[in-house]
Amino acid sequence: MNLSLDFSFYNWDLISNFVLKGLYFSLMLTLVATIGGVIFGTVLALMRLSGKKWLVVPATIYVNGMRSIPLVMVILWFFLLVPAIIGRPIGAEVSAVITFIAFEAAYFSEIMRAGIQSVPRGQVYAGQALGMTYGQNMKLVVLPQAFRNMLPVLLTQTIILFQDTSLVYAIGAYDMLKGFEVAGKNFGRPIEAYLAAAVLYFVMCYALSWMVKRLHQKIAIIR
Repeated sequence: MNLSLDFSFYNWDLISNFVLKGLYFSLMLTLVATIGGVIFGTVLALMRLSGKKWLVVPATIYVNGMRSIPLVMVILWFFLLVPAIIGRPIGAEVSAVITFIAFEAAYFSEIMRAGIQSVPRGQVYAGQALGMTYGQNMKLVVLPQAFRNMLPVLLTQTIILFQDTSLVYAIGAYDMLKGFEVAGKNFGRPIEAYLAAAVLYFVMCYALSWMVKRLHQKIAIIR
């Protein structure tokens, strides 16, 4: 088999016309899903730690259910079923954003729960001794320490989230991988396009992982 690779067709016009549009959506989806997932995940974590059965049971079912289903299946189900239920399409991009927030919240919930439980109980008792309510204690004492403890894990999950954004390819959303695919088809070089996409994903994720590792080391020194 004679495999002849030619990357000479890559130039700034190609990147700006095809790749950057997809990269922008991938980064936007990662940012929005991270923020939404952390907020929703924190609510789920607090529900599971509340000790109240009527809050613990639905939160546990949601988290365990989402973590047991492949993300690509959730993406497809939401994209295909929701329009059938509401009677109109919602678009691949909107569907991807909602799906990622709902899915990632389950994973961020477990991270948040572990972070909250990592705060020494003495800190909680100290807040209670000062007359703080449960909400004040969580907001002023527990959550700030928990966020610092779990920041490296949160960022690592965000990197995984960025990698998973390539799955929106299944519903036709224009992400970074889709941008490379379109460029490859237009210039008759699909193999080179996919290889370039793989290299870019690797470089970005490796660089981010290295920065998270450095951050983890600094946090360890502070402790």
